[in-house]
Amino acid sequence: MTLIEQIQQAEQQLLTAGVSFGHGTSNALDEACWLVLWRLGLPLDTPLDGDDSKENMPLAPADIAQVATLLEARIKTRKPAAYLTNEAWLQGVPFYVDERVIVPRSLIAELLVDGSLDYWLSASTHHVLDLCTGNGSLAVIAAQVYPDVQVTGADLSTDALAVARINVDKHALQGRVRLLESDGLSGPGLADNGPFDLILCNPPYVNAQSMAALPAEYKAEPVMALDGNMAGGSDGMDFIRTLLKDAPRHMAPGAVLVLEIGNECLNFEAAFPELEVIWLETSAGDDQVLLLTRDALTQ
Repeated sequence: MTLIEQIQQAEQQLLTAGVSFGHGTSNALDEACWLVLWRLGLPLDTPLDGDDSKENMPLAPADIAQVATLLEARIKTRKPAAYLTNEAWLQGVPFYVDERVIVPRSLIAELLVDGSLDYWLSASTHHVLDLCTGNGSLAVIAAQVYPDVQVTGADLSTDALAVARINVDKHALQGRVRLLESDGLSGPGLADNGPFDLILCNPPYVNAQSMAALPAEYKAEPVMALDGNMAGGSDGMDFIRTLLKDAPRHMAPGAVLVLEIGNECLNFEAAFPELEVIWLETSAGDDQVLLLTRDALTQ
């Protein structure tokens, strides 16, 4: 069997099994490529067409067997592929992941890398907060994009912070990224690292109806990182209500809050009808991530 034949076979297996995607890939072919190349120890950008193509590279029986074992685990457990490989990529940056954190996929990473947030920042931007940091991916990317800032990554989960520590160390950012345990903005020590010029937050925001309908791959992730109804609500806005109330006192003059809400635009607008919101364009549309100035939050 050749490499391309193995990938095609893996793609068909994933399609037949009806697995769900969305944790680094959006379709069976991309996920098949990822799993096969990773299992074989090949770079994820291995060319499969053109003059340098490896598509006809023959595979040894032992390699085929290892791929089969990995695919079986993906299909039977319904775990996201990133949990099986302990690796996820966001905007070309590799991160360690395991079941203690959700798989990083925040659209905020796009906005950091493509410069969409630069208009809202200035030479006085020195302190960035990544709230609900999870595995620390946004904190790491923010530190890479803005080499002159100090970044604080905060999360309620000590398990998540342990994973974030792995990634901060992996990217040698120990001197510029601090990690703190904090329940929203109430954590001890958080104020000592602010006030913040930029707050990034990809919080739990999934509404109750959507939580009940999540595919198994999403249910494999920590529920506290997804469920926006932990305070008894149903619209996914529980965490966000507290965040918007508490944020101004942690924001410097001229600061902005960048908030991801995924598919919850209608619930957000219903919960905060008077709020002056700036919607930011992302690859998923212009209703997934929003920006709020400190002035808007204090009106």
